[in-house]
Amino acid sequence: MLLSIIAVVLGLVLLVWSSDRFVDGASAIAANLGLSPLIIGITIVGMGTSAPEMLVSGIASWQGNPSLGVGNAIGSNIANIALILGATALVAPVVVSSGLIRLELPILMIGMLLGLLLILDNHLSFADGAILLASLFIVMGILIRNAMRVKATDALVGELANEVNAEMPLRTAIMWFLVGLIVLLASARMLVWGAVEIATAIGVSDLVIGLTIVAIGTSLPELAASIASARKGESDLAVGNVIGSNLFNLFAVMAIPGLIAPTPLPHQVLVRDYPLMLALTAALFFMAFRFRASTSERRIHWFEGIALLAVFFGYQAWLFLDP
Repeated sequence: MLLSIIAVVLGLVLLVWSSDRFVDGASAIAANLGLSPLIIGITIVGMGTSAPEMLVSGIASWQGNPSLGVGNAIGSNIANIALILGATALVAPVVVSSGLIRLELPILMIGMLLGLLLILDNHLSFADGAILLASLFIVMGILIRNAMRVKATDALVGELANEVNAEMPLRTAIMWFLVGLIVLLASARMLVWGAVEIATAIGVSDLVIGLTIVAIGTSLPELAASIASARKGESDLAVGNVIGSNLFNLFAVMAIPGLIAPTPLPHQVLVRDYPLMLALTAALFFMAFRFRASTSERRIHWFEGIALLAVFFGYQAWLFLDP
């Protein structure tokens, strides 16, 4: 048991570190090749911040624990909204002014409804996974096309430009990309092994471990990035990180168990976990748009942050009461 706990803690630490190195290297390679910061942010950074979830989901599914991968996808989305945006709103009001973000949110909402339709039969099949993955490419195409039309004055353009390290030499960027990828693979495998061992030892399901320890751990990079962005007044970047990560979690991380190890889903997914993820996405949609409100009023306030955090911690308690 002690060895399993060490494996989980060390795996999470290395996962967070290697994810940052992987994203930095990949972003710098793209910048050296002449891609714009906005395109890099939508594609490479979005995929990179979800790389831990994708690798954990893939390894868990390959080893015969697909429920851990499903729990990781749904739990990370719940943590991204309830924990990350809730905590960020306590640091500074989260204003949503970017037109691109207001395009991403309806797409995320539609994607959530599509995912629900696919799993209504309590089964995540190969076809379901293929549909989700195909949807990812369609969504990325839509976002890239719209990003190319976004005005330079859009709030997200300047904030992303500050985040991309365009001055890193190409050789250094390739080195960090490869180091990050190798350590990501090793740490993800270590984390999955430790998580499965802990689940077996304490008698909870792979799903619950994926929804709790693994989901929170793999969401730590987004938590740190969002709080740092809010402190610098770059709240659109904070929201963009969360929405981009949730899109990849839904269309890529959720697809992986279906593609590798099609599996029946525990009934709790449909009656507890997925509905909460959907409700939190709807709440974020409402807070970001606030119809008839001015741009300055489209924000997540501190009291809404407290409500989101209360939902998150209440949900975590619920998981262990009804595992």
